[in-house]
This record gives sequence, C-alpha cells and structure tokens, in this order.
Amino acid sequence: MSALELSDIQGTVLRGRPMPYYGTYLVFTVQNPRSALTLLERLLPKVTTAADWEAPAENAWINVAFSHAGLSKLGLPEDVLSGFPREVRQGMAARSAFLGDVGSSAPENWDMPHAGNGLDIGLLIMAGSIALRDDKIAIGHAAVSGLPGIVAAHRLDVGLPPTMREHFGFVDGISRPYIEGQGGTPLPGQPIAKAGEFVLGYENELGEIASGPGPQELWRNGTYIALRKLHQDVAAFRRFLRDNANSPEGQELLAAQMMGRWRSGCPLAKSPERDDPAMANDPLRNNDFLYLKEDPDGRVTPAGSHIRRANPRDALDGTVVDMKLHRLLRRGSAYGGVLPEGVMEDDGADRGLVIALINANPGRQFEFVQSQWMNDGDFISEGDRTDPFAGRKDKADDFVTLKPRKRYRGLSQFATTRGGEHLFLPGIGGLKWILGNVKPA
Repeated sequence: MSALELSDIQGTVLRGRPMPYYGTYLVFTVQNPRSALTLLERLLPKVTTAADWEAPAENAWINVAFSHAGLSKLGLPEDVLSGFPREVRQGMAARSAFLGDVGSSAPENWDMPHAGNGLDIGLLIMAGSIALRDDKIAIGHAAVSGLPGIVAAHRLDVGLPPTMREHFGFVDGISRPYIEGQGGTPLPGQPIAKAGEFVLGYENELGEIASGPGPQELWRNGTYIALRKLHQDVAAFRRFLRDNANSPEGQELLAAQMMGRWRSGCPLAKSPERDDPAMANDPLRNNDFLYLKEDPDGRVTPAGSHIRRANPRDALDGTVVDMKLHRLLRRGSAYGGVLPEGVMEDDGADRGLVIALINANPGRQFEFVQSQWMNDGDFISEGDRTDPFAGRKDKADDFVTLKPRKRYRGLSQFATTRGGEHLFLPGIGGLKWILGNVKPA
C-alpha cells in the first residue's frame, strides 16, 4: 500500500463538506485557448490540495476541472485526447439513453451547461461560511478578469438548507469508503478500497495501476468526476407518502424503507421499528451493518431501497458481480430554497442536489451503478423496478416491501436530471504539465 501523495491531489477528492457548508459551481466557456492557459496559470497557486484534508488550515477550497471539450479547446494533442475513456470523450449528454436520462430528464431539458454546450472549465468551491465562499469566488473572478474569450456561462450556489437536511428531509453524506493510503483508521462498517478506484496512479481492485491518457505527469493523482444536477420534486414525494400511509409515523417508515435510512440518517438495518437519532450521530454505529449476513431477503432494509442499490455491501457476495469494482466517492450538495414544511403543492422553485461522483473508471463505476443498479432491478431479482429516488420511472413505477408485504404503485419522477458531465480533475502536477506542454495554435 502506497501513501497517497496528498499535496498533489486536489482537495475535493478527500475533503468532506464543512458543516454547515456554502459552495458554488462556476462554469466557463473557452473561446480563446491562450486566455484559457493564462486563466489556469493564475488559478494554479490558488488550487486547494488534500495535504491537510483531516484538519484543513482553511475551511474552504477551490478546485478546477475540465470537460473533454474544454481540454480540446486548450490544445491538448489529439493522441492524448483520444486516450480518455469513451464516456469522457463523448460527454454525459451523449450517454443519456444509456444512463436513463430520458423524458423530462433528457438533455434538451437541462439548464446546466455541459460539454459542447458551455462547460469547458469548471471551478468547484466549497466553504464553511459565506464569507470564505465569497473569497474563493473572488479568486475565480480575478483569474478571469481581463481575459478575452473566457465567458462566464453559469453559476450555481449550493449549501446546507436551514433544516440541516437535503430537500426530501434526509441527512446526507453519511457513508463513504476508506481509501488505502489516506491515513487514519477506517470506521466500523467502512469498506476499505484500493486507492486506484478513485485516484489515477495507484493500484485498483483489479491489481492494476489506474492510468490515464498521455504521459504519467498529466494523469497521476488526477481523477474523474461524474457531475449531476438533480431537481427534486419535494411536493410529489410528500403527496406519495401521504397517499400511501395512514399516519405520520407510517409516512416516516415508508420514507425510511425507500431510502434505507430514517431521515435522521439512522440505518433501518439497526433500528427497524423507530428512528434513533443518537445512533445516526454515532460514527461508530451508523454504518456498521451488512445485508447478506443480517437481512438477506430485504425484510428490514428493502432490496430496492436507495442505499441498498447504491451500495449493496455484502449482498452480492457469491454472485458474478464484484461489488468492489463499482464503488464511488459521493459528494452531494443541496441547491435552492426549502419548500415549507407541510406544503403539498409545488411552488415552481428550482431545488435539488448537485452530486459529484469521484471515480477512476467512469464506465465500470458511475455509469455501471447508474444504468444497472439505479435504473434496473435484475441484479436484485426486481425485474424492471428502478431506484425509488434516482431511477427512471418510464420502465416501472412501483416499490416493494416485505415487512409489511406491500407493493406501492405510482412513484413519480421525484428526481429529474437537469445537467450532467464527465469531468477530468487533474492533480497539481497534471495542471503544471498542461501549462508547460500545451501550445495553442
């Protein structure tokens, strides 16, 4: 096991969100490659690394990522560009049918730019206060100042709602894998993952060194981010709970069964009858559970629940699927105002989640999970049933529990895709390689 070269890895790969958090995604379009390289040169000293990820000196960070189209505009050689994974080269909009981004989730309905439609360079900003966030935004604007051909295409502010939960009411961001070489000690129930599943240049679960296109200096300590903007229809979710449970307690249980956790974050697996906020807040207990050994039939945590689909843990042991090859590092952030408690009709406001999914192999990690585990049920003998929150609803719109044994019909598209892209997040050395080796025409 090699220790991660933390000072060469951009911070968002390892740093968890501050609590509370205030962030912004800034999207730029490149019309002048020389200006883009100047922008990168100005940003480089300001890019936050993972060097002090456990106890950061500053409770804020700014990182920079590129779409494949953006790297092409910068002037990367064709032999390097052609070496990126197919998913990155094509862009997420072109992958929409495979990913289930159809109907209201189709790219023609997206409002966040994507590759070929505005997203060439993206700045990812996260901070523990509005003031710190605004300082990082000012750095981004200063870097762009006076550069012809760099167009500010989009800004999306994210942050923790006053409820301290995402818009469906759930505490977010509890579970994540422990990466070999990151330092520290894994928590109970936290899976240990090879570093090469998330960072290029290290051994992955196949026993290979995860690599990227072109020279090692470009891709080492870099990664890929599958960025997703998801609009949440909170009113529809509330109506579904109301119409399918005859008491507030029954609504909370149904919500917990659909998610696999109570809204506090307490795992249904450890407290099936009632919520236990104390357990939810205890990192030594809130992830320490399995499925195959403790609940093989899904009587406690339904087989089709969101967290069981997204992270089957040991449920697929003994099958042809190796769970270790499909892990993701998830970074979720809420955007938009809160729909007042008890309101059952949509107010027309845009609210939802921006999810950054970090992976070293977009095909067998993000795209596999989205297409096979979120949008299909074969792997859990559920046929066409999809994830109750993140799955497409044109194939099936029902959800099944075994205790009580019941089929709930008429699930709406509670989360609709409003943007998405595969991005390359280089290491610090990769950013320097671009500056030293790319010569725009």
